[in-house]
Amino acid sequence: MLTIAFQMDPITGVDVNADSTFDIALECFNRGHELWVYEPRHLSFEDGRVRAKAQKVEDLRRVQGGHVKLSAPETLDLHGVDVVFLRQDPPFDMSYITSTHILEHLQPGVLVVNDPRHVRDAPEKLFVTKFEGLMPPTLISSDEKEIRAFFAFHNRDIVVKPLFGNGGAGVFRIRDTAENLASLVELFQQVSRDPLMAQAFVPDVRNGDKRVILIDGEPIGAINRVPAEGEVRANMHVGGKAVESALSERDLEICAIIGPELKRRGLVFVGIDVIGRYLTEINVTSPTGLQELRRFSGVDGSAVIADWIEAKRA
Repeated sequence: MLTIAFQMDPITGVDVNADSTFDIALECFNRGHELWVYEPRHLSFEDGRVRAKAQKVEDLRRVQGGHVKLSAPETLDLHGVDVVFLRQDPPFDMSYITSTHILEHLQPGVLVVNDPRHVRDAPEKLFVTKFEGLMPPTLISSDEKEIRAFFAFHNRDIVVKPLFGNGGAGVFRIRDTAENLASLVELFQQVSRDPLMAQAFVPDVRNGDKRVILIDGEPIGAINRVPAEGEVRANMHVGGKAVESALSERDLEICAIIGPELKRRGLVFVGIDVIGRYLTEINVTSPTGLQELRRFSGVDGSAVIADWIEAKRA
């Protein structure tokens, strides 16, 4: 039996039929492992020791609203557990980054999934830039003139989005006259000092934004997320619909290029986003899609992850 702690958003509020973290936890619980849960705000570091105000999972089942029974909170020494899953949702901000620094103190004695150092060093949109030739034409800049020049060069049809955004929030398609581009840049700059990411619009997004799931660098399957009518964003947070999909030759080619680097970095559970022939994101913070993958293809990604951690800790 392993002792496994999940650093996550409140487990009491998850959708048991969609949430990937819940699905992994349920698989581990059903295998007889001891589970603890805590929120990032309950993580502490003092005199070289990492601890959390955590609750033991006494019961877990796929019954919405009655899915979890927790013990009273108590201080858990995380150096005494076997595995910590780093699974809180973005935003990938300084709070998130600080938690990765703290969790690094657990290594190598505790297996942290995904490896906190490499979660920190692989921001999901920036990490893709390390693999030449996989992204659509891309500009990262805060300079409005640079963005306008990029817009003009790429047929006056681009997508602009926050560099550290998630869930499709703040994604805009800019085309034709771009008369609102200056206002859009100003708006982003009022919210954040981070640069923007601009990309040439890829018409294939109308056919879907494919989520490919990799475990320890190997692809196990894919789902496709199709935008709602009148949308360019396929994220399920904003109305995208998940549909069945198979791994294409291009998907496998992309995975063969990035897979060894994911494995080397300890990025065990990763979800990549592919539009047409282009890789647009490498999601390492809190990837989703496990339940949809099993629903459409029968591939049980949570079982694959549980097998992997059991073998690793053995």
